[in-house]
Amino acid sequence: MTASLIDGKELARTLRGRIADEVTRMGAEHDVVPGLAAVLVGDDPASKVYVGMKHRDCGEVGIASRMIELPADTSQDDLEDVVAGLNGDDDIDGILVQLPLPDHLDARRIQELIEPAKDVDALNPYTAGRLAIGDPTFLSCTPYGVLELLAHAGVDTVGAHVVVIGRSNLVGRPLSNMLTLKGRDATVTLAHSRTRDLAAVCRTADVVVAAVGRQALVTADMVRPGATVIDVGTNRADDGSLVGDVDFDAVAEVAGAITPVPGGVGPMTRTMLLQNTLEAARRRRGLV
Repeated sequence: MTASLIDGKELARTLRGRIADEVTRMGAEHDVVPGLAAVLVGDDPASKVYVGMKHRDCGEVGIASRMIELPADTSQDDLEDVVAGLNGDDDIDGILVQLPLPDHLDARRIQELIEPAKDVDALNPYTAGRLAIGDPTFLSCTPYGVLELLAHAGVDTVGAHVVVIGRSNLVGRPLSNMLTLKGRDATVTLAHSRTRDLAAVCRTADVVVAAVGRQALVTADMVRPGATVIDVGTNRADDGSLVGDVDFDAVAEVAGAITPVPGGVGPMTRTMLLQNTLEAARRRRGLV
């Protein structure tokens, strides 16, 4: 392996320590404890695990966490009532509704109902629109984590060509917008399944971000020597292990820096949710 490893676990620990310090200071100086509410509908095992991890993360940094578990047959009206109640709850600074929701529920409608000032998951169309015009409120947690990893690795995005593979509303689209904001100033190509000669496009990049959800999509011949590779993908291999979208062992022989899966972007996603919740508490109380 010639590439340097970009360790998301290490960076997440450092950032969580800073967040914990800020939460403690906010309590001591202003008698404020940031609060995060997570709504889980149904009994999807992966969602239960993920919400549980978020609950533990909050406890580690001193953020008050409220878990609201609803049955899978919860109606649209009942779920909307829950969100409306959290919107009006002054103890709650951030709201997230864990996706995916059961098929009979309108996820977009729920996202639209979350108060923008509490939209720490950055899925409300208002939040996305603010980012699109270059005046963001909250940054989507996974793309936010990618930016922090690039900065931690010393990757200068100013004037750099970044190829983002994947155009989802969770990662690809918001990340592309974030990278073009003033101060980051990257030149971004948003690639996807219909991109012609994806390998050739990727070889022109200083940074490749893979966010598709397809095992070993990015191979060594797609990466320019010395480029930085960020793997957002999470897939289950045949042996049950967690792997990314990048053929890690082969690409690591070509790239200059690379994130692992697991231990790269994943820990950062949850950490940036904590950061957004802290920021929401500050803004809602005029402490910025």
